[in-house]
Amino acid sequence: MNTQARRARFEEFAAPLIEPLRRFLARRTDPETAQDVLSETLLVCWRRLDDVPDDRLPWAYGVARHCLANAERAQRRQHRLLARIRAVDPPSEVAAEVAEPPDERLHAALRRLRPLDAEIVRLWAWEDLGPAEIAATTGLSANAVSIRLHRARGRLREELRKLGDGAGHDVAEEGRRP
Repeated sequence: MNTQARRARFEEFAAPLIEPLRRFLARRTDPETAQDVLSETLLVCWRRLDDVPDDRLPWAYGVARHCLANAERAQRRQHRLLARIRAVDPPSEVAAEVAEPPDERLHAALRRLRPLDAEIVRLWAWEDLGPAEIAATTGLSANAVSIRLHRARGRLREELRKLGDGAGHDVAEEGRRP
């Protein structure tokens, strides 16, 4: 396939995925990292254009998850390096604390779940994916996703109760069904 045909195929592939991927990443990280990871995700999609399955969005979510994990690992390495530098040469001024985002209670409850379970809940609630699509994104079977989702929703509900009075972030019965 020539370069122009490949480019046209990629543009047709990527156009409907950009906004869902942008929202997917925006709910998981800061805006700058989300934009960088979106770019990296699209680059991987370009490179693997011949490997794309018919159900594109879950596959693209899987690529984005891996790219985000790589970015988070790089950030952790950078933080460890900064910690070492601060130990040797501490800064003269103390940085102001960053205000907590309004959904901090929900994010705190999600952090208390196993990482994969939290991701399954996010894919179900935020990306409106069903178990089969979540399975394509995570590499699990649809049955395993259904079981993990059921259990994770219960644990999330309990964690939210522990963190507050129950107002604000009750786990809703939304999202697609199998």
